Amino acid sequence: MTILKAGLKTAMAALALTAAATPAQAEKGDILIRLRAITVQPQETVGPVLPTFPSSGGRITDAYAPEIDFTYMLTRNIGIELIAANTKHCVEGGGSLAAVGRLACTWVLPPTLTLQYHFAPEGKVHPYVGAGVNWTMFYNEKASAELDAAIGATAVNLSNSWGYALQAGIDFDISKTMFLNVDVKYVDMDTSARLTTGPAVNMLRANIDPLIIGVGVGWRF
Repeated sequence: MTILKAGLKTAMAALALTAAATPAQAEKGDILIRLRAITVQPQETVGPVLPTFPSSGGRITDAYAPEIDFTYMLTRNIGIELIAANTKHCVEGGGSLAAVGRLACTWVLPPTLTLQYHFAPEGKVHPYVGAGVNWTMFYNEKASAELDAAIGATAVNLSNSWGYALQAGIDFDISKTMFLNVDVKYVDMDTSARLTTGPAVNMLRANIDPLIIGVGVGWRF
């Protein structure tokens, strides 16, 4: 909720600033760079740890991080954007593993490429929508001390993910070169976790599908 409140405050402040701003005419060849504070909120479905814990389940924790993106305007209305961020998420046990608590954590690197359509290139407020592709790499996966204590020392490995991404946002001009930004993305993201405890191997399937909400500032070159 904090990031949502911040986003609303940013949007209100941006509207006040854009009332006096000089419109920035978007042109073919412009490069936009944005820095955002984001919250990554998995809309997850976490399956059981099979075959050992068929009645288990779980949830994936939210994360907060900085994000940077680069947009190249192919025309006044059409741009292509590369988005990069790095977040850490953990899986909390549910069902028969609820008493264990945290099961494992991983770092997530999800570069995303979207093709955008920018409305009102001649105005002070520039809404846009986008769609594209996401590749997610999971790395530095580690079982928690709680899981190791419960079932023994466990190695964790997560499969990388390909999926689609949807995006909508608004840029609010402050000047001809600087603007504020509010952005929302949905990413189709799935993974399979392999848990190896001695000779025993368990698998867990998770549909992560995060909603990514960001607010920040950008520059037009």
